[in-house]
Amino acid sequence: MSFRSGFAAVVGRPNAGKSTLMNALVGEKVAITSGRPQTTRRAIRGIVNRADGQLIMVDTPGLHRPRTLLGERLNAVVMETLADVDVILFCLPADQKVGPGDRFIAAKLAGVRAPVVAVATKSDLVRPHRMAEHLLDIQTLGEWAHIVPLSAISGDQLDLLTSLVIDELPEGPMLYPDGELTDEPDDVRIAEFVREAALAGVREELPHSIAALVDEIVPREGRTDGMVDVRVHVFVERPSQKAIIIGRGGSRLRSVGAAARTQIQELLGVPVYLDLHVKVAKDWQKDPKFLQRFGF
Repeated sequence: MSFRSGFAAVVGRPNAGKSTLMNALVGEKVAITSGRPQTTRRAIRGIVNRADGQLIMVDTPGLHRPRTLLGERLNAVVMETLADVDVILFCLPADQKVGPGDRFIAAKLAGVRAPVVAVATKSDLVRPHRMAEHLLDIQTLGEWAHIVPLSAISGDQLDLLTSLVIDELPEGPMLYPDGELTDEPDDVRIAEFVREAALAGVREELPHSIAALVDEIVPREGRTDGMVDVRVHVFVERPSQKAIIIGRGGSRLRSVGAAARTQIQELLGVPVYLDLHVKVAKDWQKDPKFLQRFGF
C-alpha cells in the first residue's frame, strides 16, 4: 500500500463550519470556534495521521468582500494558501442556502490547480429533502472532484471525506512526526483560547474588534507543581468596547479568564494563573502597524 502526504486547505464563507470540521478530522481542538464571522484569522494547520497517509489540514479565514485592511489581509492569506496546497475543501453549510458569498468563492476557486472537494457541512441540522436540494445547488455551482455531505458534530461521513482527500494527495513520506497534531506555537494557541472566550456572548459589533496577544509565560517561583503565570493583553478598538469586555465590576473578564484558563491548563498540562489586561488600540483593523504586531 502506497503512503500519501500533503496539504488540504479548508475554505468557505465566514461561519461555514470550517474550524469545527478541521477539529473533528484532527481529533483535537486546534482551531477556535465561534458563531461569529471571521473567528479564524490565520492559516492554522492540523495534522491527520493514518496508516495510508498524513493529511495536513489548513484552516483559513472566511473569504469575504473586505471592508477593512484586516479584511483584505485575511483574504490574501486565503488566496496564498490555495496556491500552495494539494487539495481544497470548500465548505457550504446545509442549514443555509447557497448564496452570493458561496458564488464569490466558487469563482475564485475556478482558477486554482488543486482538485476541489465540495463539503456540505452541518448535515445534522437539516432533513434529508433539504440536504438533497442543497447537494443539487452545490453541483450547479462549479466543477468538483467530489461532493460530500457530512456532520462534524456527529462524525457522519468524516472517514469517507478523509479517505477521498488522502486519495487525491501525492505519494510521499510523512511531513510531520507521527502523532503530532498541529505546529501552532503554544503562545498563539493561548491567545486564541482567550479570544474565543472573549467572543462568547458579546454584541454583534464587537467580534471583529477583539484581538489577543500573549505578553509572557513564566514559571511561578517556589512552586513544585509546575505552575506558570500567563499574561495576555486583550485589545479592542474603543473605550466603550473595553467596558463591555470587562463587565460590571470585572465580572465578564473573570468569566473570560475562567473559560480560557481551563483550555490553557489542558494545553500546558500544569496549573495556570491567567492575568488578563484589556487595552484600547484605536481602529487597529485599519492600522498597518497594529496589524503587523498582531501577525497580519
